[in-house]
Amino acid sequence: MSNYSFESTSRSLSSTAGSLHYHEAGEGPALILLHGSGPGVSGWANFADTLASFADRFRCIVPDFPGYGGSDAVEGNPIEVCVAAVITLMDELKIDKAHIIGNSLGGMVGALLAAHQAPRVDRFVSIGGLGMNLFSSFPPEGIVRLSEFAEDPSRDKIVAWLSSMVFDRALITDELVEQRMQHALEPKTLATTRQLYSRAALDGMAQMFAGPNATQRIAHLSSITAPTLLTWGRDDRVTPVDMALLPMKLIPNCELHVFPNCGHWAMIERRTEFNAVVSAFLTQ
Repeated sequence: MSNYSFESTSRSLSSTAGSLHYHEAGEGPALILLHGSGPGVSGWANFADTLASFADRFRCIVPDFPGYGGSDAVEGNPIEVCVAAVITLMDELKIDKAHIIGNSLGGMVGALLAAHQAPRVDRFVSIGGLGMNLFSSFPPEGIVRLSEFAEDPSRDKIVAWLSSMVFDRALITDELVEQRMQHALEPKTLATTRQLYSRAALDGMAQMFAGPNATQRIAHLSSITAPTLLTWGRDDRVTPVDMALLPMKLIPNCELHVFPNCGHWAMIERRTEFNAVVSAFLTQ
């Protein structure tokens, strides 16, 4: 468990896009950890238990994306809003360059930063999230469960979604369910979840992932010059492991590490191994 508490690391700053909440711990080169999407998620929910490991050698910044955790919601394209929030945070904290770790949505945001803000990204680590389905069907189980919760929130549906996130369902404790449910039903957070994962949003996503223009959404990956590590759970039911194949080919300096018996949350489900692999990569 982390040696840092929520309260001792909690920070916030005001920007033209409202309040941005983040956590900060450690000293050294900057490392920004970007959370995924889904009911009740936040930077702390994704990375609280990995923070101590990385804060030993890095200045860790763990933001809440707009509309999540303690950050204000911002109108606009959700991914573009998140990219802009990270740039604002780096500017305000006077971080010229940073390593980036991103889970799922955070990986998508990190990849866009690495592609379009190359001088500001040192090394990039993604935990699932990138690429496109080559052999698996879309939408995968985890996204379907997430959309079902967005349409009609209930405890049973958040349990079904959480269960799709992991290989070992013993990780889905009553405490985790209650924490996620409480945060997921906050009006701001629920609105953000529905913007991304309503049935209509999912239908639009499916159309983007098919047809002659499907590869446009991953074209930027070939522009990433930062050394890149893709980490993936072999048993990921949110972004199945076949999605890693195109990013691995498109990103010029890219490695792939697949964790067995692991779902979408490698940093939680295989924490010790994940911390070791990523720390070695970041300190090469």
